[in-house]
Amino acid sequence: MDQLSFSDAEYSGKRKQTRREKFLGEMEQVVPWSRLERLIEPDYPKAGNGRQPYPLATMLRIYFMQQWYSLSDPAAE
Repeated sequence: MDQLSFSDAEYSGKRKQTRREKFLGEMEQVVPWSRLERLIEPDYPKAGNGRQPYPLATMLRIYFMQQWYSLSDPAAE
């Protein structure tokens, strides 16, 4: 059954947002990510001969999640 029914087509546009999607949307609106990245980037480790560092944007979001939810480093992984 490759063809969508009328109810499937109508429902596909009205999917309910999950709590995670709502939270991430609010987080994008509240925190000025680009400004923070520009401030931190000069001091953030650059890729060298060793293990590649995580992207700055990813680490910044992980840090904020740790602070908001009182997570330790292992709990954030």
